[in-house]
Order: sequence, then structure tokens, then C-alpha cells
Amino acid sequence: MSSARLHIDWTACDGRGLCAELLPRLIGRDEWGFPVALKGGVAARSDIPVGAGDLEAAEEAVALCPLVALRLRTD
Repeated sequence: MSSARLHIDWTACDGRGLCAELLPRLIGRDEWGFPVALKGGVAARSDIPVGAGDLEAAEEAVALCPLVALRLRTD
């Protein structure tokens, strides 16, 4: 994979926070519990860049998201 991004489907996400627990270097939580990118600014709001070191955890987050609100996209 050359470049991976974790996509958040805001219509499905209800802020349970599992993704933030599995990817603490990439995702934090806002005051309502919804995920926020820790890097990348506004451009990363829905598509969070995932480095090689976080790829396995990102795949796990996609598989475990209870509302299927995450997708891993590659270029």
C-alpha cells in the first residue's frame, strides 16, 4: 500500500470512541466523544492519514467499529 487513509462515515458514527482507543496516535475525541484527527488539520477531518506503523491498528479499528463507520482507503 502506497498511502492509506482512515475514512470516517459521519452518518454512521455515534462517538463510541473505540477507534480513538485503538489509534491513540492518530485519533482523539472531542467534547461529545466523536473522533478527531490529531494530525492533518481540517483536511484530515474525514480521511485521516495512516502511516505504515499504524496500519495494522487501523485495520483492527475498521473490523471492530460497532457501527461500521470506518473504512481504510488506499491510493
